[in-house]
Amino acid sequence: MQTQHTIGRLILRAPAKNGHDTERPIINLVVFSLFPTRVRAAHLAAFLLTLAISFVSQAHSQSSDAAAEASIGQGRILLVLPFDNLTNPTAAPVPSTSPNAANSNLDPANLDWIREAVPEILNSRFTSAGFLPLTREDRLYALDHLGLPETFDPSRATALRIAQTLDAGYILIGSYRVDGSTLTLKARIVDVGKLSLSPEITQTGQIAQLIPQLSSLAWQLTRKLDPNFNVAEETFRASGSKVRLDAFEQYIRGLTERDAAERLRHLKKATDLNPDFTEAWLATAKLQFASQQYEQAAVSFSKVTKSDPSALEAGFYRGLSYIFSGNYPRAEEAFASVGRVLPLPEVVNNEAVANSRHNRDAVTAIALFRQAIAADPNDADYHFNLAVSLHRHGDKAEALTELAHSLQLHPSDSEARALEDSWKNTAKSENAQSAAAPLERIKRTYDGAAFRQASQMLDQMEAARIAALPAPQRAAKLSSSAREKLDRGLLLEAEQGYQSALAADDHSAQAHAGLAEVRERAGDTEAARQEAQASLVRQPNLEAYLVLARIDLAANRLAEAREEADAALKLDTNNRPAKDLHKAIENRLESRPVSDIKPVAPATNP
Repeated sequence: MQTQHTIGRLILRAPAKNGHDTERPIINLVVFSLFPTRVRAAHLAAFLLTLAISFVSQAHSQSSDAAAEASIGQGRILLVLPFDNLTNPTAAPVPSTSPNAANSNLDPANLDWIREAVPEILNSRFTSAGFLPLTREDRLYALDHLGLPETFDPSRATALRIAQTLDAGYILIGSYRVDGSTLTLKARIVDVGKLSLSPEITQTGQIAQLIPQLSSLAWQLTRKLDPNFNVAEETFRASGSKVRLDAFEQYIRGLTERDAAERLRHLKKATDLNPDFTEAWLATAKLQFASQQYEQAAVSFSKVTKSDPSALEAGFYRGLSYIFSGNYPRAEEAFASVGRVLPLPEVVNNEAVANSRHNRDAVTAIALFRQAIAADPNDADYHFNLAVSLHRHGDKAEALTELAHSLQLHPSDSEARALEDSWKNTAKSENAQSAAAPLERIKRTYDGAAFRQASQMLDQMEAARIAALPAPQRAAKLSSSAREKLDRGLLLEAEQGYQSALAADDHSAQAHAGLAEVRERAGDTEAARQEAQASLVRQPNLEAYLVLARIDLAANRLAEAREEADAALKLDTNNRPAKDLHKAIENRLESRPVSDIKPVAPATNP
């Protein structure tokens, strides 16, 4: 039987009656792990979500149906295995995936990098669709836990053991074949609980369109896993449109190469080819961090934008990079930024450590260490750190009490034992010299699974709260949340939000307008036009008019575009996007002969 390790308590805050936050805990969620280092939260996903939904149900007196609707369910934990390469190695060379490659052809025997490319793309799309796919690091951990090498190609029986180790509800297996310029992908879903295998799902297209083809395969698989999923395939395909295929290939090779220098070389190529490639920057930063290139790592971690799903992880390690390079003020800022979103104890602890290294009054650090202890009172290091800060601040009696708590939790801690003896001897004799004050201890491990699970749990709690609202209010809240996602470039998540809003209230002009913009960004202009028109039928609004104006401007329908931009400005004369769009239309009109401009047909009610 394996030892359980407490990760911590997540203390959720409730607004006080005066509108300010209060430290009063609504519920303390104690997260345990069956394994000491990885995949902690995944093992109790259903437990956490049940607690969260139970709490929301009590707080808002909502029906059991609404709570069930909010739950993502244990079966949404997925394990995607690398696909088998069935390409004939003796076949003629195939066209290069890289438009900038020196050679125009690729050796079919060198297409093995696609094996690992498949889980990367599928996992990204499944995460956006609300599933909990296990990462490459999770998979490698499971192999190591089972005593298998990283390069091991598991049979179906071994794959089931890996899935059971990680508590995955489903395994995705498959293969790919390249014939000339044609790529054929085949996938199947293994239901771990039922030990059943789904029919084969196939996706065929050009090898140069590898990322869109994998996105389409992800869409098919998502629809198979969740028949009620209603996000458009075009939105899936648009999600990876900013990543160049040649850069993606270099990124995958940078993940899988055995030699660290070679990995860094490939990753640098990826970021050179695609400077906005967040995943490549994150992988580069991790490699630099592992090589103790902390200043370079801090720069690379900063390339991960706040809107990216990996932003919290990047912020945590950016903070560590600053600490290890001696830039304590920047370290404190980095941890504080993460803590404002998800104040897990290791984040709060490290913020306190960074503060104590450059601000010797210890007041702020003491408050933060107390917060970390409140979140996880069973971590000896937090008590040790609080003891050190209290002693530095002159509260020697309480410092000894906290140090005793630390030793009670970790009796074999020789540093803490020696420090206790020194402080007690100093207290007994004025002539006794106290040992040099130690430094507070840093938490060096980012538990990605715990962070992801806690974030998912909070999302589900918010969804359960919204589900209790009347339909129009529910649609407005969902549309507002979807707008935030759309502003961050998260098309797939935004469409899900707008679709949920329309399911709550099909008369929501805001939801139709938002969905119109999603369709526009995904390149489906006809569907975007239909949604914008549907929005205007329900209520004239600026967003829908702007979508129509942009579509007509792109199609060179300038008279229509001007009319729509004018209508938008009538609703908000100071709106900057509307004014800029109107100016662009006028500039285009001025550059064209009057005879080329067709008059707009008499307007009809939309």
